[in-house]
Amino acid sequence: MKTPEEPPLAPDCLSSDQAPAPARLSSQASSMDKNTDPELMPPSPDGDDPPLTSPDPVSGPAVSQELEEGDPASLSSPLETGFGTPSKLSPRIEEQELSENMSLPAEETNRPELGSGEAMECVSEEPAAENEEYITWNYSFSQPPQFFSGSWSEFRTQPENFLKGCKWAPDGSCILTNSADNILRIYNLPSELYNEGEQLEYAEMAPVLRMVEGDTIYDYCWYSLMSSAQPDTSYVASSSRENPIHIWDAFTGELRASFRAYNHLDELTAAHSLCFSLDGSQLFCGFNRTVRVFSTARPGRDCEVRATFAKKQGQSGIISCIAFSPAQPLYACGSYSRSLGLYAWDDGSPLALLGGHQGGITHLRFHPDGNRFFSGARKENELLCWDLRQPGHPLWSLSREVTTNQRIYFDLDPTGQFLVSGSTSGAVSVWDISVAGHEGKPEPVLSFLPQKDCTNGVSLHPSLPLLATASGQRVFPEPTDSGDEGEQEVDIPLLSMRHIHLECQLQLWWCGGSPDTSIPDGHQGENGQGRTEGGGG
Repeated sequence: MKTPEEPPLAPDCLSSDQAPAPARLSSQASSMDKNTDPELMPPSPDGDDPPLTSPDPVSGPAVSQELEEGDPASLSSPLETGFGTPSKLSPRIEEQELSENMSLPAEETNRPELGSGEAMECVSEEPAAENEEYITWNYSFSQPPQFFSGSWSEFRTQPENFLKGCKWAPDGSCILTNSADNILRIYNLPSELYNEGEQLEYAEMAPVLRMVEGDTIYDYCWYSLMSSAQPDTSYVASSSRENPIHIWDAFTGELRASFRAYNHLDELTAAHSLCFSLDGSQLFCGFNRTVRVFSTARPGRDCEVRATFAKKQGQSGIISCIAFSPAQPLYACGSYSRSLGLYAWDDGSPLALLGGHQGGITHLRFHPDGNRFFSGARKENELLCWDLRQPGHPLWSLSREVTTNQRIYFDLDPTGQFLVSGSTSGAVSVWDISVAGHEGKPEPVLSFLPQKDCTNGVSLHPSLPLLATASGQRVFPEPTDSGDEGEQEVDIPLLSMRHIHLECQLQLWWCGGSPDTSIPDGHQGENGQGRTEGGGG
């Protein structure tokens, strides 16, 4: 297994005409490994300028020793400073601003911004081109995606282990996974993404951080304003059975804070769902018939309790998922009682109660326009689209295979054009939801099979055309075939998993169809562990 290593310090500044590709970050040492890593070489936007050197030490999910010694204030413990919401961050970090900030060390991020015509002496002597356009990346599913990299050995060390989803960081610097061994893992973007020139052999990805929970993990999420350029925003929230909500530092893997919820008997109770508010000031947690709201600036047990069911009215059941509208001051809650609720953000007052699913709701996502949102349920073969302007009934539905109680994720690309979903059969389906097809609902434009096992997690990168998939499911032994009665009995187990095929792996897929993208041409035709099946529709 490849060991993540630590890159050297980057220059103090970069010229604006050599801004790196979006979501650029370094592979940095975790708290368990302090080796050194080869430099990452982002491709030049126009192909003429030389590639940039390694990025700064605060752009990955693990902190370096130099940063710990040189700037201890940036990693203050929550006991001293809490982890207040940064005042200068916006809910959606622009790609160009992110790439520029990530090129600066922590102590330099507060410098005044330079104009587009000012050159920085530490990298390039040439002045920046005022009219140079910044490269944008778009998803394209006109052809099956190409395997890029992945991780599988990490999840085979324990028997009956399987992945339970994956989520890209809001700034795209790294990806977070959950698995049945109750370990959260953080992976950096593969360094091969930034190499130019000859075709490279893709190495298996290795996690840079492992965060161990005490029991089954119910839910996990990134901080909504997470930016690797600002370590105080780089953390993850997780909830596990019979444990408080934990806040993990995404640079060191250490526990930064805890939020504790207690029931009417003053007993600790675990949250079943987690979601940070868009401004990062609050953490919303789902419980049985209740949503508790914690202030991210004050860890502990103080919270606001918002009942979703009172006087035999409202949304009953366990609140299994929460999502915020990017345009309206409201949030949606799904419950295992097969209902959807819309609530005002400020005080939690109920706005609407929707029904239409045949199974318990497991996942919600809002469209970027803020008017539509999507819901998926367990043991139900439909994804429903809802319109806030006509909330009385679903707008349309999409077909996918979900035959178990497992949470099967789906995701939208940043533009809101494509919706991607996994399935129990393992097939990944893609719909162009910007085009109405037969009966007014979108038709699938692509379906491919990453592996033969269940695809439970899909996540689309916020700035690069990279699709991440996670696979695996809980399986049970099958009865063994008994021999003839006349044969002598031997020690044959009654149950066996001999004919069960397990494929537990994290995979990254390149979904860029444009020939002028920055990925080398040789990489676009590289096949990996996955298999593609058919396309178009």
